[in-house]
Amino acid sequence: MEKAFLALLEEWKGVKGNVIPLLQKTQEVFGYLPREAMREIAGVTGKTVAEIYGVATFYAQFRFTPMGRHVMKVCHGTACHVQGADSLDTVVEQNLGVTPGNTTADGEFTVERVACLGCCSLAPVVMIDGEVYGRLTGDKLGRIVAAAGSADGGRAPKAAGT
Repeated sequence: MEKAFLALLEEWKGVKGNVIPLLQKTQEVFGYLPREAMREIAGVTGKTVAEIYGVATFYAQFRFTPMGRHVMKVCHGTACHVQGADSLDTVVEQNLGVTPGNTTADGEFTVERVACLGCCSLAPVVMIDGEVYGRLTGDKLGRIVAAAGSADGGRAPKAAGT
């Protein structure tokens, strides 16, 4: 286990109400909640692994698998849905070989389906690494995905011109 995680366990040991903060900080350290970490948290808190897992699965903020280097959020709010968000899912699957809720085998992209990104006037919208791309077509999204995974240092391209 990482030193930062072990220090975290020591810091929060015996602190009342420590389960959620421990889960949050553990996810900060690892980027997700590894099984072994949840076992260690159970030991420090005096809870069972099942109780720790129950808390973690209750909240949407916790992940149980590593995230990709790039995180893509495909908006499926009303405006995006009407403007063709489902077709963007198809483009993502064709280009990356992954469906929403999953990470590509190479660990480059995690694709998430979200209820609304709040950019309705730009529908349909995708967010990659915090950058918003609007008024998308399948071709535009294909180019953006290709550029994000290219040798540009691993960063998604800027939204200008999208």
